[in-house]
Amino acid sequence: MGLDPKLIQVSHAHEKDSGPGIHLLTLEKAVNWARKGSLWPMTFGLACCAIEMIAAVSARYDIDRYGAGVFRASPRQSDLMIVAGTVCVRMAPVIRKIYDQMPEPRYVIAMGSCATSGNIYDS
Repeated sequence: MGLDPKLIQVSHAHEKDSGPGIHLLTLEKAVNWARKGSLWPMTFGLACCAIEMIAAVSARYDIDRYGAGVFRASPRQSDLMIVAGTVCVRMAPVIRKIYDQMPEPRYVIAMGSCATSGNIYDS
């Protein structure tokens, strides 16, 4: 179920900036790939973004139509980790340990402004 660049026409425009294993693609292509592959997400809510992640599973947004509606509680049953919230220095080794327990292929999504950019915690 890996990300095959031949199947989704990955953009290589920023290949110099992206390292190995990093693929840039549009949201539409990512959604279509997720529909085809049926991801098994695992929640890792760290702060207020976790509330938004829980709301994404509700009937209003219905991520189940993308094949990712049931969150798994065990890393051994999931192939997608959604990190929602601030990742502090003490929490990073825990996230890495859980990531290492996930089976291949495995993916990570940073959800929310704190997880993606540090937001107010970026110092």
